[in-house]
Amino acid sequence: MTDRHATVARETAETEIDCTLTLDGSGDSEVDTGIGFLDHMLDAFARHGLFDLELTCDGDLEIDDHHTVEDVGIVLGQAFDEALADRSGIRRFADRRVPMDEAQAGVVVDVSGRPYFRFAGEFSQERVGEFTSVLARHFARSLGQHAGLTLHCEIEGDNAHHEIEALFKGLARALDDATRLDERRSDTPSTKETL
Repeated sequence: MTDRHATVARETAETEIDCTLTLDGSGDSEVDTGIGFLDHMLDAFARHGLFDLELTCDGDLEIDDHHTVEDVGIVLGQAFDEALADRSGIRRFADRRVPMDEAQAGVVVDVSGRPYFRFAGEFSQERVGEFTSVLARHFARSLGQHAGLTLHCEIEGDNAHHEIEALFKGLARALDDATRLDERRSDTPSTKETL
């Protein structure tokens, strides 16, 4: 199997992030963003996508959680883009629904190289711990934009923790499916012959 691995570092006046991602991993993660709930979601993302993920972020949490969540999404998207290289041999498309008790999330992805994002649904509570719920949507958009994904997401439920967790697990399962190598294919999955 090709080594589909990337290391990305990004430093701004708001955050300093180091990320190492292996697409064909075993779901191991070591994450420290300074936001407990985000760490929990990234651990779930790695475990359910079978990605190996090491990620640290030193962000301006004295202001709020926005810059950290957004920039982690950006860096993780860049890592996916780099690890996928020319995207040859991948399945490309995936559609996953994930339940979490009363909540559920749906994620449809095309690893197309053409970023597009659509989100349907509202989070039931404004915050989960120190995490601002609407930032889960922002994380998904940042990840998709920087990984070159067409990404459609939807959530519903009564508990924001469950809605967000279903979303992260749905993202993980859909990305695992779409980025998985298809043994029948060696070329890039496009009539254009490039993505």
